[in-house]
Amino acid sequence: MTYTTTPQQPIGSGFGARSTTHDVLRGADLAGRLAVVTGGYVGLGLETTRALAGAGARVVVPARRREVAEQAVGGIDGVEVDEMDLADLGSVRDFAGRFLASGRDIDIVVTNAGVMACPETRVGPDGWEAQFATNHLGHFALVNALWEPIARGGARVVALTSRGHHISGIRWEDPHFTADPYDKWAAYGQSKTANVLFAVQLDRLGSESGVRAFAVHPGSILTELVRHTPREERVAMGWIDEDGNVSERFKTPEQGASTQVWAATSTDLKGMGGVYCEDADIARPAQAGDTSWRGVRSYAVDPAQAARLWDLSARLTGVNAF
Repeated sequence: MTYTTTPQQPIGSGFGARSTTHDVLRGADLAGRLAVVTGGYVGLGLETTRALAGAGARVVVPARRREVAEQAVGGIDGVEVDEMDLADLGSVRDFAGRFLASGRDIDIVVTNAGVMACPETRVGPDGWEAQFATNHLGHFALVNALWEPIARGGARVVALTSRGHHISGIRWEDPHFTADPYDKWAAYGQSKTANVLFAVQLDRLGSESGVRAFAVHPGSILTELVRHTPREERVAMGWIDEDGNVSERFKTPEQGASTQVWAATSTDLKGMGGVYCEDADIARPAQAGDTSWRGVRSYAVDPAQAARLWDLSARLTGVNAF
């Protein structure tokens, strides 16, 4: 398969900010396909699991809180739960080993799990910054460890990112905040830029195997992801008012999950990949001076930075399928 660069421009999907998972999957038959959805038991991940399973897919949900996950998805046919902590590379390796032993192929991967703006937290023997480690490095290690079944399935890999990538590029000299004071939003922004760059490079490396990758901004949704953000900060940022009413600009979880489900399944995306998506379509490049944070910043889709981050991630995790 010859790799082709997909333009970072909308394709006229026919969907928009208020489209739901039901809308983007209307008429889809995913019977016989297998999806792995990290964090697929809460918030957008749960809506993604419901949608994919509802269209006939088998969904594997690796979860840090296995009992909570089993309760959340217990009533959904076609869903199985396993244990995995993205912040623990040993746990990622163990989950991957169990899956590989099953001999199954993978058709869809949605790297949905993540943390946002948490207090300074160090994980692993090397004291990695938790947001970079969980949101990016854990998923990097997982996809590389599962590469054989992903390649056999010619899978779509969908990396959840955020317009938060506008906050920060990769802090190449100090990604783990060992020299500079910790900034929870800069750390989050860096991790979200990493998610986009991961999709860009995975798409380039994986296309010969028929694997294509997309980065997805789901929109603004109040889910468990905001648990580390104090109420007064949510008010100051306009997410809620003083009475706790949610801003009208926020999507419902089913609307928020639509873009990742669309990227994972749409036949309109055949032969495409390596792009940033929002509102169930490929997004435009961000415009200089635009304060809306719409579109994708150039540094997040820069092939050279994507390759550099891949090499850094492989050195840090010790995992590289390529």
